Amino acid sequence: MKDIARRAGVSESAVSFALNDRPGVSETTRRRVRRVADQLGWRASTAARALSGEGAATVGLVLARPASSLGIESFFLQLVSGMQEVLSERHLGLLFRVVAGAEEECAVYRRWWAEQRVDGVIVVDPRIGDPRPALLDSLGLPAVVVGGREVDREPREPVPYPVISTVRVDDAAAMGAIVEHLAGLGHRRVVHVAGLAGLAHTTRRVASLRTGAARLGLPAVRSVTTDYSEGQGAEATRLALAGAEPPTAIIYDNDVMAVAGAGVALGMGLSVPRDLSVVAWEDSALCRATHPRLTALDRDATAFGRRAAAELVRLLGGRPAREVAQPTPELVVRDSTAPPRRG
Repeated sequence: MKDIARRAGVSESAVSFALNDRPGVSETTRRRVRRVADQLGWRASTAARALSGEGAATVGLVLARPASSLGIESFFLQLVSGMQEVLSERHLGLLFRVVAGAEEECAVYRRWWAEQRVDGVIVVDPRIGDPRPALLDSLGLPAVVVGGREVDREPREPVPYPVISTVRVDDAAAMGAIVEHLAGLGHRRVVHVAGLAGLAHTTRRVASLRTGAARLGLPAVRSVTTDYSEGQGAEATRLALAGAEPPTAIIYDNDVMAVAGAGVALGMGLSVPRDLSVVAWEDSALCRATHPRLTALDRDATAFGRRAAAELVRLLGGRPAREVAQPTPELVVRDSTAPPRRG
């Protein structure tokens, strides 16, 4: 509205009167303001009206992952639950879509913005070479990216996109804690059953594993990527354990794959943790109910969702974009990790 006022040569209050069909400006001024608004691509923000008690709004969330993996992965269920807590308090709706990939996700954003379906979006799974931030910035669509940027930057550097905030967690430090725990127990051969290739957090975890292994003198570590599903987690475990030099510890990027992997090991006649130590990236009821109980990273996904939604509400209220750091997850050591019996 400041830009419209500057270009039309009127005050901001006159712009507000003209665009909201309120008395207080002449018809000539009203037409001039609307013409400038059209030239600048201005659209009324229902979210801003909702925040001031004048209406309702909708926030968008698009997930480009296999739909089959969503119902069993606790992280996203808790994340959405936390988002909904904040949005419902402010009478903001949540529009949710599942798509096949990043290109289709970008098409959804364009369509939503053109149709004025949403006033902001929450973006998950940052990617290497991610096309979404530049697109959202070009649309002027307020957004919060859940997860770290593809390239770390100094905190004092300016936020690169003025309508996009980031809520991030230090994946590298979390992986470092896992590697130190396993190395301290005496493990030297470690496999990381990772999530989707190309995701920024997958890349950071893989790099952190390699860095930690080199620093601690672990001679044999490697990562394999999956779709986060139970089936691919189980298959990756079978292949790793059937090798000439099987790992003595496996790190899984979610709880579902960790439980499936432990089951595969038991089915192959191995003992967890005497023959194989198992670590899950996400703690959950599954990790606590499985026998043996799984060592896991504990992070509050519900609080993560609340923080992301609160940050988007802040953007919709006209506040500047920023980067917000979440606490580094803590490793909860349980029964599934122990010194290796062999090698």
